[in-house]
Amino acid sequence: MNKFREGWYVVYTKPRHEKKVATRLSEMGIDYFLPTTKKLRTWSDRKKYIDEPIFPSYVFVLLKDKQGYFNSLEAEGLLYYIRLGKEISRVDDVVINNIRLLVCNGKAVEPATADFRKGENLVISTGPLTGLACEVISYNGRQKILVRVNLLNRSLIADVPVSVLQPA
Repeated sequence: MNKFREGWYVVYTKPRHEKKVATRLSEMGIDYFLPTTKKLRTWSDRKKYIDEPIFPSYVFVLLKDKQGYFNSLEAEGLLYYIRLGKEISRVDDVVINNIRLLVCNGKAVEPATADFRKGENLVISTGPLTGLACEVISYNGRQKILVRVNLLNRSLIADVPVSVLQPA
C-alpha cells in the first residue's frame, strides 16, 4: 500500500458478520456502506421480513487516510481487504452511487452472479433514480436494468420503465 488514495474499498468478512462489522466500523468513526434488501424468511413457526446483505460477506468502507485502514483492520469479524496484486482494490464512486440509488429508493433489487453480455449503456432521466448509469438486458423474459460491480464479479438487476431511459 505505497500510495494511498481516499475512496471506497471493499472488505471481506466472516460469514454472516456483515452487520457486526458495520456496527464496529461505525463505533470506530469509519464510514461504511452495507447494501441490504428485504427478504421473506420462513421458519417452521413463523414468517418474517429481514434485511439481508445484497453482497454476502462484503462491506464497502470509505477510507480517508492510512490510519483509517489500519484502525478498520481491528474490527471484529473483518478478515481482509479485497486486493488486486499487492494493492487494495478501490471501488469507483459511481458504482457506490449507483448501488445506493437502487437500494435506497425501494426498488426490487436482486443480486445476480450470471455473466451478462454487454448491453446498451443508458442513463435514467426521470424519477428517483435520475442519473443512474445502467445497461438494459433481457432477464427472465422481461427487460430490466443491470448495474455491474466488476470488482465483486456481481451485478444488480431492477425493474425500471424503458420510457425513463436515455442514451449515456
